[in-house]
Formats: sequence, structure tokens, C-alpha cells
Amino acid sequence: MLFLILVIGLAATKPEEDKIYKNLKVLSKKTTHDEMEKIMHDFNKDLGVKCNFCHARGENGKLNFASDEKPEKDIARDMMKMTIQLNRKYFHVKRPAIGDTSSIATCYTCHHGNAHIEDRK
Repeated sequence: MLFLILVIGLAATKPEEDKIYKNLKVLSKKTTHDEMEKIMHDFNKDLGVKCNFCHARGENGKLNFASDEKPEKDIARDMMKMTIQLNRKYFHVKRPAIGDTSSIATCYTCHHGNAHIEDRK
């Protein structure tokens, strides 16, 4: 009976490769689902945008998170690198990472809820 429960449990779980995010270039390849959700929600709030600001729609009409079609996604990657460098160099954060609470400079530091800094009034 225990063996049957174990087999059913294993069959119900997603294969490990389905849990791996595709096309991560700045964020850790070990980023968990919960970490990714928090990071992306922080971007939404800090920039005042929705997911489609950086992520393109696929042929099926759904967001294709792995796509690099939109230039905003590369801009976001450059901004993440800049933020990591700022935290390391000027605020002496030993291992700065996007989404880490030890970071002092975040997207909000400059953007204050606006996608484009020049839009702030």
C-alpha cells in the first residue's frame, strides 16, 4: 500500500525540467518559484507596470516569459546588474542579489512606481 501511494505521488509531480526557468541571464538559475514571484511582483510595484511591459505574448496569446522579443527585458537585465553593482560598491552589501532584503538600492530607489524616470513629477 505504501509503495502504491509513493508511485502515485511521484506520477503526480511535474518533471524537474518543467520547474526550471528558461533564459535566466542575471537571476540565479536556482531561483525558486516563490522567489521569482516575489521579484516579479516587486518589479510590478516599483515600476508601476504589468508583466507585459517586459514580456512578449507568444503565438498562443499567453505571455512567453522566456522570449527576448521586447527590448524592455534587456533593459531590465542591465538595470538589475547596475543595482547589484551599486549595492556592492557603495553600500558594501557582500552578496547583493535581486530580491534580497539586504539590498539598499532597489528599482524603487529611482523609479518610485514609474516605468520611466523622466515621467516622475
